Amino acid sequence: MLNIKSIKTQLIIYLLVVALALAVRGRDFSFLVALAIAVFAATLIETLILYVRTKSFKIASSPIITGMIIGYVLSGDTAWWKLTLTALVAIFSKYLFVFKKKHIFNPAAFGIFLSTLMLGTSTQWKGTYMWYVWVPCGLYFVQRINKMEIIIGYTIVSLALFGIQAVLQKVSLLNILGYFSYFYIFIMVIEPKTTPSKPIAKYIFGAGTAALIFAFTESGVRFDAELFSLLLANIMVPLLNKKRQGGVA
Repeated sequence: MLNIKSIKTQLIIYLLVVALALAVRGRDFSFLVALAIAVFAATLIETLILYVRTKSFKIASSPIITGMIIGYVLSGDTAWWKLTLTALVAIFSKYLFVFKKKHIFNPAAFGIFLSTLMLGTSTQWKGTYMWYVWVPCGLYFVQRINKMEIIIGYTIVSLALFGIQAVLQKVSLLNILGYFSYFYIFIMVIEPKTTPSKPIAKYIFGAGTAALIFAFTESGVRFDAELFSLLLANIMVPLLNKKRQGGVA
């Protein structure tokens, strides 16, 4: 049974409510079908893995969240088998790429990125620019998991880089806020297990992710700059966690 006091349970409920609202408002029920397939596949795969490893049947909340993110990001018309394979890759990445008993990559980001490269899937980032949906509750989740430094670092660097670009291009600075992928920032970037634990490291992680996105976007890459930037930042987490801060390891 899900514990309503758990931050993961609260996030699942929140993502479900927003998904239902988006589907009804846009009359896009294929989005809900895709989300359901991704959640079912991710949950089934991890449940089987856990059963093989522990010989006990347990449905975890983490694969539900991973599946929901996949459903939000991939296009609603993605074939069911591609959604299933994306979920499979996402979950298996947690057990294949590990450092000190923690998975390295954000599972959903890893699965989706490989899916776009290998399976030719496309992304839709459902509702990602709706700041009034993601920011208020997103700040609550960020505070609960103690990742506010990531948001601050990300925001400062994004505003600085895209702000300078806006000035040079004589575009209103307010337009920058409309281009932020708020779902990506408040749901994916802050994932607890694949982000740093130390304060300064969290600032660097957020700032570095934003800088990478700007660099890849401006260079005109054909892959998803946000997903790739997050995966690169994930790789640096073990090093960032080891970095000395004020002479103390």
